[in-house]
Amino acid sequence: MKFLCLVCLLFAAVVNGFALDREAFTLTNYDLQVRVEPEQQRLGVRGKIILRNDSSSPQKNAVLQISSSLSWRSVQAAGKPVQFVTQPYRSDIDHTGALCEAVVNLPREVPPKASTELQVAYEGVIVQDAARLTAIGTPKEVAAHTDWDEIGQNFSGVRGVGYVAWYPIATDAAILADGNSVFKTVGRWKRREASGVMNIVVAVSGNGTEAPPTVLLNGQKCKSLTVEDEAGQIVSTACAFEPLGMAVPEFLVANYSSVVSHEATVYYLPGHEWGARDFALATDLAAPLITEWFGVPRERAQVVEVFDAAAASFESGNMLLSSFADSNAKLAQITMAHQLTHAAFPSSRPWIYEGLAHFAQALYRERQDGRDAALDYLGLQRTALVETEKSLREPLDSTFDEILHRSKAAYVWWMLRDMIGDDALKKALAAYRPEQDKEPRYIEHLIEADTKRDLGWFFDDWVYKDRGLPDFRVASVYARKNSQGGYLVTITVEDLGGGGAEVPVTLRMEGGAVTKRLEVRAKSSTVTRMEATSAPQEVIVNDGSVPESDMGNNIFKLERVEP
Repeated sequence: MKFLCLVCLLFAAVVNGFALDREAFTLTNYDLQVRVEPEQQRLGVRGKIILRNDSSSPQKNAVLQISSSLSWRSVQAAGKPVQFVTQPYRSDIDHTGALCEAVVNLPREVPPKASTELQVAYEGVIVQDAARLTAIGTPKEVAAHTDWDEIGQNFSGVRGVGYVAWYPIATDAAILADGNSVFKTVGRWKRREASGVMNIVVAVSGNGTEAPPTVLLNGQKCKSLTVEDEAGQIVSTACAFEPLGMAVPEFLVANYSSVVSHEATVYYLPGHEWGARDFALATDLAAPLITEWFGVPRERAQVVEVFDAAAASFESGNMLLSSFADSNAKLAQITMAHQLTHAAFPSSRPWIYEGLAHFAQALYRERQDGRDAALDYLGLQRTALVETEKSLREPLDSTFDEILHRSKAAYVWWMLRDMIGDDALKKALAAYRPEQDKEPRYIEHLIEADTKRDLGWFFDDWVYKDRGLPDFRVASVYARKNSQGGYLVTITVEDLGGGGAEVPVTLRMEGGAVTKRLEVRAKSSTVTRMEATSAPQEVIVNDGSVPESDMGNNIFKLERVEP
């Protein structure tokens, strides 16, 4: 039952005779009615979609893709059926490892930048499936806790593109075994759809005897309604995604109850109120720091419990999906710092929106246990960042890559904080208006206006252009005694990498240390002088606050000191 696509061999042969441009069209508008039948694990969708031709040539064929566990029932234009052929398409952008692809023969060619509207209908089942992960050697248990999406009688949780293609998409193939292929493809699709709109109603059929379930979506302006029909109670929730931005539309259905704190609503499954109260308390504890840095949250953060006690957490927009099984107060507070930042600081730029949320988590770790703990927290993503930089050369301002958002973007904000200070950065963030962010250097200009510093080189290296990571080393150290009995130490720091930064340089001596910040541009060196009150022992460049491609050459040990 895994592939429900019907293959028309004759038409498929014709289709395969020419190269399909699967990403020629971008779906700019969804208006979908979704019917969920938990007892049958079924999903049925009817609605309208608008496709815009983003290619450079007229298009007569459009490609629409849904999960391979679903099947296309009809495609119409202006109320009249149009010809289409369905075929399986290998892609790990869906948890089944494949898509059901409809190649639609449009009534007329669509010119570049023009749009066309289609009416679609499809249905099928959504059961848990970790085939794409086990195929690359992931242990079954780990894979199941990662791809936990399903429609079930007691719980339904279905995430969108990158997990389950329960709404139509149009992408090239993405294979997990092919490096960052899935991340790149999902990111490319999010970028294309960012300004699109989705209006959706999810209705769930009940059996008429039990309390109606709660239907949750991560959109905006959501409204719920319960009605009766011949089959019993129907619970529906209508939501809008205006625009889609970085959101991955998801829906959840279960017998939820909720705990409400000042800044968040926490939904929990029967018997798990204790977990919800832990998250509510974590929200209250994290809120003061987030308000201090990013302002009062503009909307309520939402935390929703998932059925699998070992499920991997997932967040989209202001909604976090998480297990409540492992209660960890510190981790819960760090998690809610992230969610509250999203609620307080909207931005259409992913590196700002996600980068600040991860930066906020590092700030909170610093509040909990000091600067070293915060740098250790940032460092958890350093290896992934270095590997990503080797294979993906894409400016931070234009990428939708999740690894770069949670690593490089967070580091950028931390480095800016070190460079200009807390007060100046808070002031710039307070002046930010998302509706005025029309050009890439908007946030840079806000920061420069107050600090009177030219930060163009920094933003070019780290945000607007991908010049790679820095690679600092202490090229030389020369120390000699001065007339006061101490030492004058001349230090040369070199950056072998493609990105420059302001980096801390620490001189350690007998009984103490002194630190100085040094601006070192890419492919160049900078000299500084520092005074030591006792015999200098070693010089260390970078305390971990600047990500490097190689941190194995950051220490210079002094063997002797000139008299």
